Amino acid sequence: MTDSKYFTTTKKGEIFELKAELNSDKKEKKKEAVKKVIASMTVGKDVSALFPDVVNCMQTDNLELKKLVYLYLMNYAKSQPDMAIMAVNTFVKDCEDPNPLIRALAVRTMGCIRVDKITEYLCEPLRKCLKDEDPYVRKTAAVCVAKLHDINAQLVEDQGFLDTLKDLISDSNPMVVANAVAALSEIAESHPNSNLLDLNPQSINKLLTALNECTEWGQIFILDCLANYTPRDDRESQSICERVTPRLSHANSAVVLSAVKVLMKFMEMLPKDLDYYSTLLKKLAPPLVTLLSAEPELQYVALRNINLIVQKRPEILKHEMKVFFVKYNDPIYVKLEKLDIMIRLASQANIAQVLAELKEYATEVDVDFVRKAVRAIGRCAIKVEQSAERCVSTLLDLIQTKVNYVVQEAIVVIKDIFRKYPNKYESVIATLCENLDSLDEPEARAAMIWIVGEYAERIDNADELLESFLEGFHDESTQVQLQLLTAIVKLFLKKPTETQELVQQVLSLATQDSDNPDLRDRGYIYWRLLSTDPVAAKEVVLAEKPLISEETDLIEPTLLEELICHIGTLASVYHKPPSAFVEGSRGVQHKRLPARTGSSGESVESPEVGSVAGGPGAEAPPAVIPSQGDLLGDLLNLDLAGPATSGPPPPPAAMQLGTMDLLGGGLDSLMGDESEPPHIPLRMEAQSPSPQPQSPQSPEYYHAQLGGDIGGSPAMGVGFGAPPAVMPASLNAPVGGGLGDLFDLGGSVGMPTGAYIPPKTVWLPAMKAKGLEISGTFARRAGVIQMELTITNKAMSVMSDFAIQFNRNSFGLAPAGPLQILTPLSPNQTIEASLPLSTVGPVMKMEPLNNLQVAVKNNIDVFYFSCQYPISMLFVEDGKMDRQVFLGTWKDIPNEHESQFQIKDCHLNSDAASNKLQGSNIFTIAKRTVEGQDMLYQSIKLTNNIWVLAELRVQAGNPTYTVSLKCRAPEVSQCVFQSLEAVLKN
Repeated sequence: MTDSKYFTTTKKGEIFELKAELNSDKKEKKKEAVKKVIASMTVGKDVSALFPDVVNCMQTDNLELKKLVYLYLMNYAKSQPDMAIMAVNTFVKDCEDPNPLIRALAVRTMGCIRVDKITEYLCEPLRKCLKDEDPYVRKTAAVCVAKLHDINAQLVEDQGFLDTLKDLISDSNPMVVANAVAALSEIAESHPNSNLLDLNPQSINKLLTALNECTEWGQIFILDCLANYTPRDDRESQSICERVTPRLSHANSAVVLSAVKVLMKFMEMLPKDLDYYSTLLKKLAPPLVTLLSAEPELQYVALRNINLIVQKRPEILKHEMKVFFVKYNDPIYVKLEKLDIMIRLASQANIAQVLAELKEYATEVDVDFVRKAVRAIGRCAIKVEQSAERCVSTLLDLIQTKVNYVVQEAIVVIKDIFRKYPNKYESVIATLCENLDSLDEPEARAAMIWIVGEYAERIDNADELLESFLEGFHDESTQVQLQLLTAIVKLFLKKPTETQELVQQVLSLATQDSDNPDLRDRGYIYWRLLSTDPVAAKEVVLAEKPLISEETDLIEPTLLEELICHIGTLASVYHKPPSAFVEGSRGVQHKRLPARTGSSGESVESPEVGSVAGGPGAEAPPAVIPSQGDLLGDLLNLDLAGPATSGPPPPPAAMQLGTMDLLGGGLDSLMGDESEPPHIPLRMEAQSPSPQPQSPQSPEYYHAQLGGDIGGSPAMGVGFGAPPAVMPASLNAPVGGGLGDLFDLGGSVGMPTGAYIPPKTVWLPAMKAKGLEISGTFARRAGVIQMELTITNKAMSVMSDFAIQFNRNSFGLAPAGPLQILTPLSPNQTIEASLPLSTVGPVMKMEPLNNLQVAVKNNIDVFYFSCQYPISMLFVEDGKMDRQVFLGTWKDIPNEHESQFQIKDCHLNSDAASNKLQGSNIFTIAKRTVEGQDMLYQSIKLTNNIWVLAELRVQAGNPTYTVSLKCRAPEVSQCVFQSLEAVLKN
């Protein structure tokens, strides 16, 4: 009889009977009772009351009974942690059992019992099993380490299990190697910066050796691990590819995709002119094609991955178009995916074949599929110019079928064809207009309205057609309303005398009768443009439109690179990075493909920013911010509008964006007093460097209002003043003894030298800014901070209308006036500009503290970069503290706020050092000499009233100085030290 009988009984009072049977002397009866307990547990009955009785059954030689008891234990240990401790002795004993199956079973169960109380008891048995003579036990123990790490990471690290796991990578058994790799990868995911899998050529060689002999899942673990390795040069890359290639013929599709991932990644490093590169491309096609003969679900996964591969390297499958032709019995999700890949592979060589297929698909019965097929014909026309005419005639044939949804899709794609090939296929407009009444979908109606508005001069009754849409204006979707508004304005600009009433009607509907803000805003813009300057309106509304690109739905390149690194995972099916759908993705690392290198390992790409020489105190090279998207969060705070009206300061809640507490007592001390200084509405218009007051009706006024100009300063409407320093009352108390007498020994302080100005560095390279190159530095002259810029035009066109703006930053730096570049910048011309800065801008803590994010606008675009200013620019001239106050403050600041640094290779004596520092507003309060060592006591005051106290020790003949800094805001100490070092060394 089968075990199903255990699931058929539902007697009451069963627990009592089971308890008796579990304590029976007969082995068979015990075994039967445990089976009944497991059956009850499986169907959801609570049998936790039997915990002690079941645990007693562990002491048995019967493997089947032991497995059942362990199963029970795993299920109930969490709810009965105190009872679970009873099982520890048995685990320890079983881990030394002569039978390796029992040893492995014990260690596997130990890993599954997620009870913190008993984990430390299991460390010793686990350590023995990791060094067990039987590989089956070792491979099970390797996985157990990962499970234990999930429960108590600190314990695993303290017990040295991670080092043992690393040793297992060199194990003689391939399955042990695979499990060790899997465990380390799992642990590394939750600790992305731990560098647990310290891969090097020797360990890679061991993994590749194990790859040939372990099971399919072991191979997947090893291949995924290999994909995280970056080879030193193309030779190593080729060697790994050669040893991974045989995995492409594996029967398991997961192994194939993992191998494809490794090869796709390492191909990046191979020179394209290499014979092996083209051989590898040919080898990649057959396994991908083979995946498409599996069941539909696997086909779909394969197709989603192939979609990514084709976007990265279309040449792999360019001769395999036929395998993507749709079969009649394919599920819809497979059909749609195949269609997408067909378009990506379409080229002049195969377009005839593709079009014939697509025309066939457009007569299918599945509506979604037909729609996609019609769109695909349009995409082919845009992608392969030679086929455009055939595509248009195919679309016209489909329109003649009068099938509603086919006609609507055809009109949508013909609109895109007009955008791609202007003045070429407009003869079909008459045919399109015949189908106007059958359009009921917003996208098709919007497309048709766009065509009528764009080609109004060629359509005799364009005003009647648009008027017919206007009758039900408020019932249309927003998309149609916006398109209709624009189309009627275009019509008015082309035929002003005949359509004046129509344009007034639509503007009235859009502005007065609509509650949609987008529609209303667009209506008002058109109204202002038309009423003030019709010529400007014509230039704006009827401007020449850029041609649409060939592939509008390609995945963004950096995201594509990341997804290629995740081939064979859920990310490659969703086409989203893991961080987008993995909950709590703290440990998810963003992966990138390696840069192509030469055989010696040097990068072929030219560096974007030259390296900056210098020691630890040298300024870090400015990080060029790659794109507007990356900075969206921060740059949304940039005020791109006109000057705000000066009003009362916002409540502290407005500063919550930088909620990290920079100072001990909140942000107040960083921002200074919140009383408002006089507001200076500085602004740069796009028209001229010096703005003139304009009447609200002038075209210049509206151009300025609507142009989205960047002002010369962030006109936030509130500033943060810097009040005079107020010393704590305790500092005024008389100070006696201790350090008091040292101030009577104050050495003479000589005349200061000039303030230190760092050399200029490139902040914005020309290659990142359409030919605009900006180098710069910061200087402090006569108490004013200056941003000194060298601006070079390396483009072929003239640059003008320059403006600059800063993002919020740690010390409220902001332009104190517009960027004065009064004449246009010709190609290859360089000019110098000096921008005065204030420190009353909005405040937000940056990382690092002296980081400054900048937006520069000209007539071409807005460009973004970040740079770091030396904090010495913020040292104010009234920073010399009274001696008694200095002494009291030094004592008052807690010792944990003291930081010590060393300045090496400095050959100045103490007087020369003092003079040099005073030039940068670092004032020596006193000097004393103890045992041949000069000690300078110095004070520094920052623009936001933070005081920094310093002790500089200079030993004659010793080029290493010691600096101690004390400050109530210890976060600034590192930046202050870097400035001290830079001043002394230059």
